[in-house]
Amino acid sequence: MATRDTDWDGVRLHVVTGKGGTGKTTVAGALALALATAGKKVLLMEVEGRQGIAQLFDVPPLPYEERRVAVGPGGTDGAGGDVFALVADPESALLEYLEMFYGMRHAGTALTRLGVIDFATTIAPGLRDVLLTGKAAEAVRRKDRSRGRVYDAVVMDAPPTGRIGRFLNVSAEVSDLARVGPIRGHADTVQSVIRSPQTVVHFVTVLEEMPVQETLDGIAELKTLDGIRAGGIMINMARPLELSPDQLRKAAAGRLDQHQLALGLKAAGLDDGENLAVALAVELSQQAKTAIAQRELQDRLAAAGQPCYELPWINGSIGLGGLYRLAAALRQQRAA
Repeated sequence: MATRDTDWDGVRLHVVTGKGGTGKTTVAGALALALATAGKKVLLMEVEGRQGIAQLFDVPPLPYEERRVAVGPGGTDGAGGDVFALVADPESALLEYLEMFYGMRHAGTALTRLGVIDFATTIAPGLRDVLLTGKAAEAVRRKDRSRGRVYDAVVMDAPPTGRIGRFLNVSAEVSDLARVGPIRGHADTVQSVIRSPQTVVHFVTVLEEMPVQETLDGIAELKTLDGIRAGGIMINMARPLELSPDQLRKAAAGRLDQHQLALGLKAAGLDDGENLAVALAVELSQQAKTAIAQRELQDRLAAAGQPCYELPWINGSIGLGGLYRLAAALRQQRAA
C-alpha cells in the first residue's frame, strides 16, 4: 500500500475538539475523509449523542454500531478508502464492556432497566468518560487476522475545548472511584493509548477572539497533562481578503482612491460608478479592519507552536461535496 508523509505519521487516534460554533464536527468528518485514502479504513466516532455525523453525511440516525457512511478520495493509486461512523454512548459502551470482559450482557441489560447505569454515570462522570474514551481506544487496538489493525485511524469528535482535558485525563478522573480492580485496569489501558505517540488532540477554531483564546487555553492545559499531546490548529471558515499589506492598511484607514475605484467599476460596465465606489470603499474598510484583526489572531495561534491549517469558507450547506473539498485542503497542507 502506498504511503504518504504527513505531519502526523504514526498517529492513529485523532481527537478533534473546539469551541461550539467553530464547525468541530464538520472538520472531524473532513479529517476522516482525508485519512481514508489508498484503501485505508477510518472510524469516525461521536461521543456527545447529537447525531451530528449522521446530519453531516446525510444518513439516517446512527446506532451504537459501526456503519460505512462514505468512501474516501482516491490516493496516488486511484483507490479510495472507507469511512465508518459510530455514535458511542456510555450505556451501550458499559453493556459491551460487561459482555466482553465478564460475559454479563444480560445482567447489564437488567441494570439498565433499573436505571442503575444512568445513576452511576451521573454521580461519577469520570466513569462515563472512561467508557467513551475506552471505546475509541478499543477501536485503535482492535485487530483481525486478514489485515492486522481493523482501522488505520480513528477520528473522535470529542467534547468542546473547555472540557477536553478532563475528558481525556481519565486515570485522574476515576482515581477516587477505583484505585484497584477492573475499572481501574480499564482506565489504565485507555490511558496507555491516549498518552502514547499514536494519539494527538486537534483544535478547531475560527478567527474570532473567544474561540482563539479557548484554543490557546486548551493547548496550555494539555501541556500540564503528562503525555497528552496537542496536534494541529485547524482554522475553519477562513475568508482571506486578497489585498497587499499596504492596500489593507489604506483600506482600513479609509484612504482608498475612490476615483480609481469608480474608474474600475465603470470599466467593468457598472453604471453610477461614483456612488458605487463610495459604498465599496466603506465595505472594503470594514473588511480590511476585520482582516487585520484576523491576521493578529493568526499570529497568536502560530505562536502556540503547533501546525496551523486553514479550511476555506463554504457558502450554504456543506454537503458531501463540501466535505471532500475540506478533506482535499487538509491533505494539501499535510494534515492527513
